Amino acid sequence: MKSFFCPPSVSAVLVFASIFCSALHRTKSFTASSRTRRTRTSWLASSPPATKELKGFETVVPPPPVEPERKEEEEEQDLSKLSMKSIKNMLVDLVPRMTGKKEEYRQVEAYVNALEEKYTTPQTLDFLNLAVRGDWQLLFSTTLRSGPRSNFRLRELVQKVRPSGLNGTITNVAVWDFAEDGTTFDASGTFSASCNYTISQGSRMVIDLEEHTIELAKGSKLPKDVPAVVGLLRRAMPSEIFDPSEHAMDTTYLDGDLKIARMTGSKYEGVRDIFIRQGSIEISPE
Repeated sequence: MKSFFCPPSVSAVLVFASIFCSALHRTKSFTASSRTRRTRTSWLASSPPATKELKGFETVVPPPPVEPERKEEEEEQDLSKLSMKSIKNMLVDLVPRMTGKKEEYRQVEAYVNALEEKYTTPQTLDFLNLAVRGDWQLLFSTTLRSGPRSNFRLRELVQKVRPSGLNGTITNVAVWDFAEDGTTFDASGTFSASCNYTISQGSRMVIDLEEHTIELAKGSKLPKDVPAVVGLLRRAMPSEIFDPSEHAMDTTYLDGDLKIARMTGSKYEGVRDIFIRQGSIEISPE
């Protein structure tokens, strides 16, 4: 995918009011030896979040009979023998080709759990900041449920991380196109959720949402119903990306081109996001 951004004209910039969330508990110390606690609880069996849509893999049926469970245990044992690179390659290969089958979600869960178990948390703040800095393209989210629409398309979701010591900024940027008449995509632009964050408890990022901004691309037609466009964006984007407030984010796996994040907090507890560094991996849906 190619990033798309065009500087907005003055008349084509619609800035939504700043949304400030109560700051979560912050700390000014960085415990080098602290590590994000990683447990092998199933994403399906985790405590339900505040709303039904945030249950992780809620499309998966209850645990299968005894024999399939044995097969899953054997598969997990096989994954434990593989290198992180091999597991990562299988994960990146699977996600773009997913068709919504329950078995695919189970496999993604198994790959993520295996990577998290093998992962060693960065031991210094400088190394963490160096590794996490950059533009990360969203590859997968456990809250992404909306199907394609004929009059709206979301072309790209990127998370821009800019660390500065124990603090930093995160900006979630969505590139979108809209066909108000249902056929011609003559309106396009970007939607951004800008946040500040503070590092606490090892590598945990405590998120504080600052504002939402929608900008039209140069030459774009101004939609007659802007709130309708925002509604389409809300339905198309994962909830934790559209409204990254009242939660913290643990980086449970991180290397040069793959990042896995687990959300914690009352709104998005247990939600997982998988990112790839923009431009580092060629993704093929075939």
